[in-house]
Amino acid sequence: MEKNQQELYEYARKRVKQKKRVYTHFIFFFIGSIFLFIINKWLNVQEEYDWYLWAITAWGFLFVLHFIKVFVTESFINKKWEQEQIEKLVARQERRIEQLEKKLEKENNNTANNQPEDTTTL
Repeated sequence: MEKNQQELYEYARKRVKQKKRVYTHFIFFFIGSIFLFIINKWLNVQEEYDWYLWAITAWGFLFVLHFIKVFVTESFINKKWEQEQIEKLVARQERRIEQLEKKLEKENNNTANNQPEDTTTL
């Protein structure tokens, strides 16, 4: 397998793993939420406080963050985006170096042209 195909395969494998983890997280969240409800209401563990709602809300918030990271952020900030950003930064640095070289060359030419010629003879 050539290098480019290997990179594509590794990226695809990584994405499948990420998505699998999100689905697994959702299953645990769903089953865990039911379990917390049962503990609080059916087993009468501090049922007057409805603490399971806070636990489910916090866990749901973490799940939403996980979902956003995998399906939103990773979908447009991927290897291609990263490579484009690197190319832009390298091009910007090259332009800046070129500008500095031109400026330095211009200053050297100006100082060379403004120096008086040595007319003294020994």
